[in-house]
Amino acid sequence: MSKFYLLIWLKWSLRLTLCSIAFASILSVFVTIFTYISQGMPTYTIEIYTALVEVFIFWFVIMWNFTLLVALFRSLKYVFNSCYSGYKLQLLSCPQDGKTEVLEYIGYGDLLKIWRKWFMLIIWLVGAQMIFALIFTKLLTSYDGIFEWFNIYVLYLFVLVAGYFSFMLLAGRCKRVEIVKC
Repeated sequence: MSKFYLLIWLKWSLRLTLCSIAFASILSVFVTIFTYISQGMPTYTIEIYTALVEVFIFWFVIMWNFTLLVALFRSLKYVFNSCYSGYKLQLLSCPQDGKTEVLEYIGYGDLLKIWRKWFMLIIWLVGAQMIFALIFTKLLTSYDGIFEWFNIYVLYLFVLVAGYFSFMLLAGRCKRVEIVKC
């Protein structure tokens, strides 16, 4: 069973990473190009190039915060109905007349209630990690500020770790999700 959770987490984390970074890069390139054009398209020199790279990096961090949320929602769809190590997660329909059916084709509308519960689970797990990291930082490091070490990259690592444990807890927290043998 641990191999199942590891494989599902690896697929999810790879999709989450690629989608969020790709979307953030594309949006940052558009903002950088818009900035370059709105400044009158000055002659391309090394100073202009350096400034455009700095604009891209600045906007990449901001856009990654937004695209991480979008990628979290989109990535949950692809977790279901794939067999890993003899098990798979299935999404069930809402109970109607006491019956639930397995959803073979999952749309984004089917994910809303599940995503809210899963997202809150990730938020709680990330919060717990931040408390442990804060205690660790205060006791064992020489940082002066409380969250001096915290940035989007650390948050992303916390989300990845929380994602692994959230898959273990998902079937127990959501009645519409079940683990079955395949």
